[in-house]
Amino acid sequence: MDMYNPTHPGEILKDLYLPDYNLSVTAFALKLGVSRTTASELVNGKNGVSADMALKLAKAFKTTPQFWLNMQQTYDLWLAKQRVDLNNVEVIAL
Repeated sequence: MDMYNPTHPGEILKDLYLPDYNLSVTAFALKLGVSRTTASELVNGKNGVSADMALKLAKAFKTTPQFWLNMQQTYDLWLAKQRVDLNNVEVIAL
């Protein structure tokens, strides 16, 4: 079943994780060892979770990298489904 308008991982960070741990974007960036700009762009949905970032988030929040990558992939695939026209794609497999 497809999810309708899934949440960007940055929104989860902004709405759940940062408040729960009383972290500003600056403090979050310092704890992850990334620039404030990188943290801000992630938290504000301007950039997604890379494999490198997934590893950092997993360690910082005691989750798995797959948790973050799956969330990002679900979000990316939903966006692609909104914009990609498949009408001119021919089925090859029977």
